[in-house]
Amino acid sequence: MPRFLGKIVLAALLVVAAWLGLVAVWASTSFHAVMAAAPEPPRMPLSSAQIAILLRVEDPTFFQHTGVSLADGQGVATISSAVARDLYLSDERPLRGVSGALQRVYRRVFDCCKKVDLGRDVMAIVLNAKLPKRNQLALYVADVYMGEHDGKPVVGLPMAAESYLGKPLEDASDAEFIGLVAMIKAPKQYHPLLQAEQHALRVRRIEALLAGKCKPDGWFDTTYEACDR
Repeated sequence: MPRFLGKIVLAALLVVAAWLGLVAVWASTSFHAVMAAAPEPPRMPLSSAQIAILLRVEDPTFFQHTGVSLADGQGVATISSAVARDLYLSDERPLRGVSGALQRVYRRVFDCCKKVDLGRDVMAIVLNAKLPKRNQLALYVADVYMGEHDGKPVVGLPMAAESYLGKPLEDASDAEFIGLVAMIKAPKQYHPLLQAEQHALRVRRIEALLAGKCKPDGWFDTTYEACDR
């Protein structure tokens, strides 16, 4: 029985490895088609101080990692993986031919199993090798989902500043910008208008983190519960 189970485990690992290899080849060969269909990376709207705040909270090793990160407080997603997901799996930018067929297959896999599927990480590694970090960051800032306001989706930090602060992003104070960044992890849970108490709690935790008063309690502490102590 142990030998039989070992064979099953080995077969499963080989299937996963083959699948991830296919994703890597697809992501690499489709990169130029994906970028041709994507919007041009916009002008970076963030100041250096705002970039520092965003990265400290969302991806502290962004400029050092290769697309994936095991940094404390990082969790399972990086900015690179978020951008890769939006570029490669966008319903608004379907690919053609074999690349398009694989895109449709992978969308179904991702919808089904995104909590355990490693394909997004593979795509992030490929994207990171081909797209400069500054371009990745600019796309993330422009495309990150920021909840809904007045019944309409809010996409990107510039739109979020106009929607929730009533001012351009460049005019936001550090405190106001932290309030926007606090939403990113879960825009519905941390909505500043609909979930004001939860939003205020996350803002306080982030402020403590930025002030050096606490640090994430391991890789999965993306909520910074350690900052309540």
